[in-house]
Amino acid sequence: MCRIASLFLLQRQKGRCQATRAISTTSRRELSSFLFFIFLQGKAPKEMHDILIETLGEHAPSYAPVKNWVAQFKRGEFSTCDAPRPGRPKTVTSPEIIDQIHELILEDRQISAK
Repeated sequence: MCRIASLFLLQRQKGRCQATRAISTTSRRELSSFLFFIFLQGKAPKEMHDILIETLGEHAPSYAPVKNWVAQFKRGEFSTCDAPRPGRPKTVTSPEIIDQIHELILEDRQISAK
């Protein structure tokens, strides 16, 4: 959050050219932290989005993510990190499992190996 806030101040003081170079490496977490900082100041989502556009220029997120983050903050979810996701289920191929599948196929011919 400090980097985005400093970029915001840098952009205000020296112009957009220096701030834009450093913005390309901003992360989602930093953006949501900065939005949380602005949210605590009582700004509306549209005002928050305007501040991001003014600060980040073409690198600013669209209005929809800003609106979603504000809704999340209003619900009391103040974490700026993404929740862990389970990902793809783990599959294990072992000789025992292969034998069990072959036995199931032999018992019931309507089951396929797919």
